[in-house]
Amino acid sequence: MPLITLTTEWREDDFFNGILRGKLASGCPGAVIVNNAGGIPPLNIMHGAFVIRNTFSHYPEGTIHLIFVSSEGPADHPHLLIRAQNHWFVGANNGIFNLVLNSEPDLIISLKNDDGDDEITLFSSVAAAIASGEAPESLGERITSVSEKVPIRATIDRNVIIGSVIFIDSYGNAITNITREIFSRVFEGRNFRILIKSNNYYTEKISRYYREEPVGEIVTRFNSLDLLELSINGANLCQLFSVETGDAVRVEARNQGQENNGLF
Repeated sequence: MPLITLTTEWREDDFFNGILRGKLASGCPGAVIVNNAGGIPPLNIMHGAFVIRNTFSHYPEGTIHLIFVSSEGPADHPHLLIRAQNHWFVGANNGIFNLVLNSEPDLIISLKNDDGDDEITLFSSVAAAIASGEAPESLGERITSVSEKVPIRATIDRNVIIGSVIFIDSYGNAITNITREIFSRVFEGRNFRILIKSNNYYTEKISRYYREEPVGEIVTRFNSLDLLELSINGANLCQLFSVETGDAVRVEARNQGQENNGLF
């Protein structure tokens, strides 16, 4: 029984959901259709890539992932079928595959669309073909590369890491691109200070749980993705501190004279 995931820019009440699910039910009878994520900010490839990169491997091998994020695609080779890490991906050739996989795909097919079908019709028909065992080469032209977007990476020095907020979760926690490995490489066994957006808000410790800090205090921890996460126990950090994706997060050698700064 095929498994198909959907990652879209659409609201839950958008009619696109019904059209897509109807076409998949007609073309892939018996398929299990899972809403991986909806409501991705429109045209936000970085946001969509973050979600898919950190979720797709939790599905069984052979899963077909349909990606409706900035899905119109460029003029040349607008839509692709990708096989990578024993998963299938269908989406626009807009740089998202490079961000999701961070490695070379095993197979890249530039999908043919002689009838000029919209993305919902095209992607659902491709999913049906793959689910039924049709050869992927029958769906288009095999090509060797995808469009690339450069991921935003943290920069490191002997005494400083400069990262940025790359995702804001449902609780208003700011997830950064500073990994546990990078943090440990620079600050293992050393005192440090983590500054959020500016010098106004900072903390000088890493917690494991939110409850380790009093309500209203900044909590910095490594989340389940091993990424440094900034939050406030009992409050929405991004709302209170006006933090947005792309804002800087700086980790530096600690000034022993500073005192920890909380909300209350």
